Amino acid sequence: MTLTAPDTDTFATEWARWHEQKEANLASPHGFLAVTVLSWLSEEPQRIPGVPGSWVAGPQGVVVTLDEGEQLEVGGAPVTGEHAFGELGLRESVATVAGDTVVELAERGGRYVVRLRDPQSPLRQQYPGNPAYPADPRWAVPGRFVPFAEPRPTEVPGAFEGVTHVYDAPGVVEFSLDGRELSLTAFAGYEPGSLNVLFSDETSGRTTYAFRALQIDAPGADGSVVVDLNRAANLPCAYTDLATCPTPPAENRLPVAVEAGELTPLTRGLGRVTESGAVLDV
Repeated sequence: MTLTAPDTDTFATEWARWHEQKEANLASPHGFLAVTVLSWLSEEPQRIPGVPGSWVAGPQGVVVTLDEGEQLEVGGAPVTGEHAFGELGLRESVATVAGDTVVELAERGGRYVVRLRDPQSPLRQQYPGNPAYPADPRWAVPGRFVPFAEPRPTEVPGAFEGVTHVYDAPGVVEFSLDGRELSLTAFAGYEPGSLNVLFSDETSGRTTYAFRALQIDAPGADGSVVVDLNRAANLPCAYTDLATCPTPPAENRLPVAVEAGELTPLTRGLGRVTESGAVLDV
């Protein structure tokens, strides 16, 4: 695969547009900066700070029981009394509405969690924006996707202690950087056929967060891809302890300093974690 050197101004403009959109999504009224509470559900009913109802995870999946005067909006319809969400699939999320907040119910690492997304979150309201290295075309290099014969189940720890994720890895992305041959295990990306790579490098824990994510467009028919490290992005766990992000596979530690993409966030939120009704320190 041959890359044509992009016009530097155009390259920087397109990168800026990408980064602005990512920042807008992160800091939107119900984006991840709005999360203020995380609660792990169990068979013991519990009330969650700021969230209507009493929540339980049992044989029926997740059930919420709303007191008189309490209401949630589920799928655009008001819900009162008892409502069964049932079982959620792997990494599935359901968003419900309570006033101007969103109550997110999700499956993470084989457990159910409820997160409150409040537009009044101090982390969101005081967010200064995420610094990044200047966009540089030299960090956008050609690569090749090499599929496995069969997707490989890959277990990785979650950023939240006690959570483990399992992803099917379809293959690896190979590329060359400054004369070094590198390879990264890839997971499925957000768009059909695209790839998501979690990695760390020699800047991790120094100028950048402990690890970052890179979305790669669907490979061409010959497996060709573009590895644009300028778009190495922080995951939600870089901003808050109320995130359960997967961490990179052990083999995805690059022995080079990737001085491209997003830097360590300037601020970080804590919030509250509850389990079986108890508030835990985070």
